[in-house]
Amino acid sequence: MSSENTKEEINEQVPINEKDNVNNKDEFENRSFFDKLCEIKSNITVEPIFAGLIIPSTLARLAIQNLNLDKACRVKSQFGDVVCDALIERKGNYTTQEAEIQQIISHIESWRTIIQTAIPTLLVIFMGAWSDRTGNRKICILLPIFGEFMVCVSNVLSTYFFYEIPVETTMFLEAIFPAITGGWVLVYLGVFSYISDITDEKSRTFRVGLVNLCLTAGIPIGTALSGILLKYWGYYGIFLSSGSLYFATFLYGYFYLESNTKPNAGSDEEPKPVSCFDLVSLVKETVSVAFKKRQGNFRSKIILTLLVVAIIYGPDHGERIITYLYLRYKLKWDAVKYSLYSTYSIITHSFGALISISIFSKRWGFHDSVLCLISILSKLAGSISMIFVQTDFQMYTIPIVEILNATTYTSLRSLASKLIPSEEMDGSS
Repeated sequence: MSSENTKEEINEQVPINEKDNVNNKDEFENRSFFDKLCEIKSNITVEPIFAGLIIPSTLARLAIQNLNLDKACRVKSQFGDVVCDALIERKGNYTTQEAEIQQIISHIESWRTIIQTAIPTLLVIFMGAWSDRTGNRKICILLPIFGEFMVCVSNVLSTYFFYEIPVETTMFLEAIFPAITGGWVLVYLGVFSYISDITDEKSRTFRVGLVNLCLTAGIPIGTALSGILLKYWGYYGIFLSSGSLYFATFLYGYFYLESNTKPNAGSDEEPKPVSCFDLVSLVKETVSVAFKKRQGNFRSKIILTLLVVAIIYGPDHGERIITYLYLRYKLKWDAVKYSLYSTYSIITHSFGALISISIFSKRWGFHDSVLCLISILSKLAGSISMIFVQTDFQMYTIPIVEILNATTYTSLRSLASKLIPSEEMDGSS
């Protein structure tokens, strides 16, 4: 036994892999430009999915919020065109009316958020275990894209029938389509489980960080254009453009993603179909991912990781919804001002994510839990500072304060993927 271990240690010390890497590098450099592009293309998997989701999502976000405010003002409160035009463009001094329509939106958001979070949570319980059993991560990625596409369709109809469809119905449709198709929760489940299946543990933190960086880098594109395009294209232009991007992303995922990424996917064994009678078993299987006994204190770490995700996600989701309304009321910002600020904020966070991934994780080897702690402390400092903001300049200092906040979910997903075997990964996602 000892001789075998010694032999393995000796083999690990022999620079065979280094020699192979050098040969592979030389071979790659000697290829033609077209062959190099094909090689790079073959290593691209789910990265375009995130770009194709986040760009139309951020592009339409301001249009959706303005459409809801517009309907609350004209249809619900019936303030008239003069007041509502001034409110949407943040002209004049209509503070009382602004507060009233924001109260209407906030009231609707209180039950809309429940729909957006509760239904996907129940859906993920089944889809996670089903995907683990079948190895099909593809459906977990494509289904939410279809849901977002349907949101664009419903908003086009809500714009066309502006006075016929009330704001409550519009916001309900904006919530129900992503909810019944899994939303971003199911996308994250599918994408990061897909990554876990096709990468080894050593490269997983970097690859997960790279996928998150692609996600983060795509946000400024949609955010920067959102306010300007809304001003010149209007609701129709924004929703039709976003819908087209969602449709193109769906086609990419349908044709280029693998349907089965399980390690034994290439075997001749036929996968066992999942029937309705398996649903109870799937729920037990999913719950057992967190609570079943594991080696050492892995079970405690998994439970704490999931608890941290639950604690962080609530305030993060709420802040994304309320920040635009807060800045409209506090600093009298319009959609263009907010889109410019959001672009600057995302670029700053992208730079912080690059520092965390390339230096803290890759070069210095910080543990995932340390990266998460740094990220949360940075966000805490930024959130407290935002309370005391009085000017535009002060607001622009907030992203600098929370510059290292972009790696919270990256570190938590990477930590979970190392605590849980890849075949169980969907159950924890």
